[in-house]
Order: sequence, then C-alpha cells, then structure tokens
Amino acid sequence: MDPYLSKKAFADSQGWSPSYVTKLLKTGRLILSPDGKKVDGAATLVLIGKTIDPAKEGVRQRHEQARIQRDVYNEVHADRPVLPVKAAAVPLSGELMFTDFQEARTSREGYLAKLAKVEYERVCQQTVDRQAVLDAAHRYGRLLRDTLLGVPKQISSDLAAITDPWALEQLLTERLRQTLEDVSKLGKDDMDRAMN
Repeated sequence: MDPYLSKKAFADSQGWSPSYVTKLLKTGRLILSPDGKKVDGAATLVLIGKTIDPAKEGVRQRHEQARIQRDVYNEVHADRPVLPVKAAAVPLSGELMFTDFQEARTSREGYLAKLAKVEYERVCQQTVDRQAVLDAAHRYGRLLRDTLLGVPKQISSDLAAITDPWALEQLLTERLRQTLEDVSKLGKDDMDRAMN
C-alpha cells in the first residue's frame, strides 16, 4: 500500500478542507513525497502533533464533538484510507529543522521577556541609547577642545601686561575654571537630551 496520498485525499481522510492542507503546506507543517506531489500522511500527522498549540486543545475537542453530533463520520467513505492520528515518529530529513510547539513558544516568550525588560529599564532611565550617548560625548569633547583652544586668544593681551607670577597664575586659573564651567553647562544640556 502506498503511504503517500494526494493532497485532496489526505484532506478528505482527516475531514479537513483542501484549503487547510494548503495552509499546512505554506507553514511548513506538511511532509511531501520525494517528488513533491503527494503527502506523507503519517509523517505529517506526527509533525502536526508536535507543533500543535496546546492552548487550542479545548477548541479542537469542541469541534470534534460537534462533528460527531452532526454525524460527519458516517459521511466518510470506507474506500478512502483513514490514517491513525497517533503515528510512530518518523525521522525528518532535509535542511528544515522542526521543533515542537513548546520549544518555539518558550524561545519566543524568553525573547519577549528580554525586550520587555530592556524597554522597562529604558523607561525608568536605567539604560539609554548607546549611539546617542556616544554622539553626545563626541560633541561634548569637541566643544571642550574648541573652547580651550580659544582661551589663549581671549587672554593673551591680559597676560602680556602681567609681570607678577602669582597674578598670572590666578588669572589663568580663573579663566580656565570659568571656561570649564561654561562648557560643562553647555555639555550637560546636550548629555541630558541624549539620555532621554
């Protein structure tokens, strides 16, 4: 007996619409024959069992009960092959690696939790955008350099007139302190903008 069924025959054997089988194919949950034209029913059912969302089990049971109540199973013809729902594990080949639903969901939830933590820390101002801080620090460094390089031009005439070393030191200290305070006020605003 051929283990492969056409897509329509597979859909009929499971009581599914052909469009659902197409959806399974598009989501990578349908195992095809080597020629790609028929469905390996047993392997597909195993894969669907591994990747099913357990949260939707109640919905599946309600739908199954509704089908029984509508007597759908009497409409299934005896000449169509019916595949068992619980099939033995079939090794999957190819480059695609299928994981079960729980592994995928756990991974997804882990990444979402990490993103939520990063966003929370950003909102609480515990973390900042790295590039914005680097840019602000670069601008601040350039501002400091340019301002300090401009100090000699500003005080050169005053320095030329002073002969007392103590007065010269006081003037230089005062001007440098004033320049650094001005730069720190300007730079602080820029850094505050970068942090928020």
